[in-house]
Amino acid sequence: MELRQLKYFIEVAKREHVTEAAIHMHVAQSAVSRQITNLEEELGVQLFTREGRNVKLTKAGALFMEHAQAALDEIELAKRKVDEFLNPESGQIHLGFPNTLAPKTLTFAIASFKEQHPDIGFHLKQGTHEQLLEKVVSGEIDIALVSPVPKHHPDVTGHIFFSEKILALLPLNHPLAGKPSLRLDELRSEHFVTFSNGFSMRDLFFDACKHIGFKPHISFEGDDADTIKGLVAAGLGITLLPEMSLSDNVPRETKRMNISEPDLSRSVGVIVTKKRELAPSDMMFYRFLISFYDMLNQFGQ
Repeated sequence: MELRQLKYFIEVAKREHVTEAAIHMHVAQSAVSRQITNLEEELGVQLFTREGRNVKLTKAGALFMEHAQAALDEIELAKRKVDEFLNPESGQIHLGFPNTLAPKTLTFAIASFKEQHPDIGFHLKQGTHEQLLEKVVSGEIDIALVSPVPKHHPDVTGHIFFSEKILALLPLNHPLAGKPSLRLDELRSEHFVTFSNGFSMRDLFFDACKHIGFKPHISFEGDDADTIKGLVAAGLGITLLPEMSLSDNVPRETKRMNISEPDLSRSVGVIVTKKRELAPSDMMFYRFLISFYDMLNQFGQ
């Protein structure tokens, strides 16, 4: 089995058309067809069925596709890691961070790192907590900032930078907005705007309400903190957000408030995989992040 056979197979499977795959890969259609035939003969199974001018994966083909793509991804990752090992100062760092983490300090961290290592590039991806965990384990990203930081995950190791409070955000004209602080129990009859399923902030919020003894009424679920803050300003509900999310871009028509009971907070930090060593450029940035946030903690962020 040859690497080019896997590449041809995956391209045909994605495009469901041999000619289009050949054009995209800048090779002759006959070469693609021949390599697919050779692959089927080696495996002893038909991988595609023809439907007019198009082709479709068979059940065996779909099964092979899943593992072939994973194998090709690992090979590409290995090539990239070797390149970075040979020249760490020109590596590419694939970094993930959650939608609920204010980007202000992260962009400052990257800018500070780039001053020391100007030729290292960054590919940034946002995602939910679970998505970031999966991407780190699979190797799609090298490092991820997450919250909360998992303590006993079998495939990743984490380092906590700091803990931040969870605050309430209310419309400015809300009857409770004049109080110095709130108890979560006081909000049991309120309508909330919050994050969608898959966001760790949503899980923290629902767990806290369950512990108090109520299920929150949800009027809106979204994926963007600024949208949620805007809906609170419009009077469509109240929300709970991390303190850093409320450090800027807070609408005038709202008021952020401390929650006195229970004491809600979340850990914020970084994760890397246990399955393989970081490339030198990744390790430089990983160590830089730890020292950068240690410095911020000394000066109160």
